[in-house]
Amino acid sequence: MNSSSSSAWYVAQTQIQAEAKAGANLVRQGFEVYVPRYLKTVRHARRVNVVKSPLFPSYIFVRIDLETQRWRAINSTVGIKRLVGHEGTPVQIATDLVEGLRQHEQADGFLSMLVPTVRFKAGDAVRMLSGAFDSCRGIFQARTDSQRVEILLEMLGRKVRIITDVRSIEPA
Repeated sequence: MNSSSSSAWYVAQTQIQAEAKAGANLVRQGFEVYVPRYLKTVRHARRVNVVKSPLFPSYIFVRIDLETQRWRAINSTVGIKRLVGHEGTPVQIATDLVEGLRQHEQADGFLSMLVPTVRFKAGDAVRMLSGAFDSCRGIFQARTDSQRVEILLEMLGRKVRIITDVRSIEPA
C-alpha cells in the first residue's frame, strides 16, 4: 500500500457489481483502495433482508502516486471500466472526502447510515412490513428513540401497543 505524501485519491469506475473484484485486483498491483459500504435493507415479497452494498455502486476510490506508480494499468485491470478523468489524465478528488467517509465507519467496517426520519405523526395509519405482525395495520403513536417507534395494533378485538424498528413500517 502506498500512502506517500505525493499520492492522492482518484475515482475508478468499475463494471457492474464488480467493486470487490476490481479492488482486490488493484491491491495486488500495489494500489491502496477504498470501497465505502453500508448495510442496506431490501424488501421483497414480504421479506426483509439486510445486504452489504457499496455506497457508490460501480465506483471505488484509488490512492495513486502519478509520479511513481504505473497508474495507466488501472484502465486494463479486471473489473475496472476506466479511471475517471479528463483528456486522459485522472482527476484528483479531495482527501477530505475519503477521510470523512472513513470517520463514519463503524467497528464492523460499514458506514453508519442515518436512520430514516420519522415522517409520521400521532394518529397516522401505518402498515407493518416485517416480523410477527407483517402486513398488520395500526396507528402510529410516537417515536421512542432514534430507531424505534410505538404503534397501536388492533388485534383480537382490542388494541395492543408494540415497539418496533422505524424501518419496519410504512404509511397505510
